[in-house]
Amino acid sequence: MRKSLIPFFALALVVLAFDQITKYYIKAHIGPSDVIPVTSFFNIVYAENTGSAFGMFKSFGSLFFVIVSTSAVIALSIMIMKDAGNRISYSLLLGGAAGNLLDRFLRGYVIDFLDVFAGTHHWPAFNVADSALSLGIILLLYKAIFPSHHD
Repeated sequence: MRKSLIPFFALALVVLAFDQITKYYIKAHIGPSDVIPVTSFFNIVYAENTGSAFGMFKSFGSLFFVIVSTSAVIALSIMIMKDAGNRISYSLLLGGAAGNLLDRFLRGYVIDFLDVFAGTHHWPAFNVADSALSLGIILLLYKAIFPSHHD
């Protein structure tokens, strides 16, 4: 691997590690009905997500998501090597995709535990991998909408 790519794959590995450490801790210490209030709009919970983002497409089954996620991990690894202008975004996406993929391999579902809400309206629970995926997508969109004059 080229030396210049190491920081980007290292970032993906840090995201993956932080994601798995937090999920391990949550699974070991939080029960399915436990709610730990953190702020007036944020709780820590335990949820098992057998679907995709926000629990959608559960009927597709775990194998479908393993195949899609594995394909994404391969494609993102290639994009890190080929697209120098978006390597940070792809690294975040790679780490997030790998984190949720590892959950599917190990458990057949993804552990979600971050619960954001306003009043009684809750956003679907999510995790560190989902946060990295969202941030990676936001960065890609930002660069697409506001391209640098230096590219």
